[in-house]
Amino acid sequence: MAASQAYLDKAQLRQSYRNVWHTDLTNAITADFTCCCLSLWCGPCVSYMLRKRALYNDMSRYVCCAGYMPCSGRCGESNCPEVCLATEVFCCFGNSVASTRFLLQDEFNIQTTQCDNCIIGFMFCLQQFACICSLVACIVGSEELSEASQLISCISNMVYWTVCSCMQTQHKVEMDKRDGKFGPMTVPPMQQMSRIDQPVPPFVGYAPQAQPAYYR
Repeated sequence: MAASQAYLDKAQLRQSYRNVWHTDLTNAITADFTCCCLSLWCGPCVSYMLRKRALYNDMSRYVCCAGYMPCSGRCGESNCPEVCLATEVFCCFGNSVASTRFLLQDEFNIQTTQCDNCIIGFMFCLQQFACICSLVACIVGSEELSEASQLISCISNMVYWTVCSCMQTQHKVEMDKRDGKFGPMTVPPMQQMSRIDQPVPPFVGYAPQAQPAYYR
């Protein structure tokens, strides 16, 4: 009970984070097209690489589902972290993506924008709707309902894998920025010097600020 309350408190705390992702879900494919395609066709492999990178390649820090699930710390991770991580990404792919997301959000105080929340919420609702349609089709036994439920399930799976691939691309772009792979960092204006102290976060990442004419 205490653990569940801790998870709820942490979820509420994330709503007060002030920083944003350097790219949102709608622009993830243009931010890194190659990673987005790779995430779509081999999601678990990308999830493995991103989690390891999120841990700064130090697998001694690995905990199942990044410590956000009840099973965390109870799967013998300290003995064989690589095997445990491989099992996580292939058997619990959705949780592995979400856990890496939470890990980055807590490290950099990143909030999820309303647009991203709508996309993720739509994905969950579509999955639930597909499940309900499948159950109704099984109970009624109608061939038409069965075909319709299969179509809805197919659409739901397509949306799920698309959103997950965009989320993983979003994570990679964030870590690219963290690791300085976008080139030398420029000095931000005074009001943006501290990420946590920003009164209002920028809409998408850290857009470069245009210099006034008298600086040129």
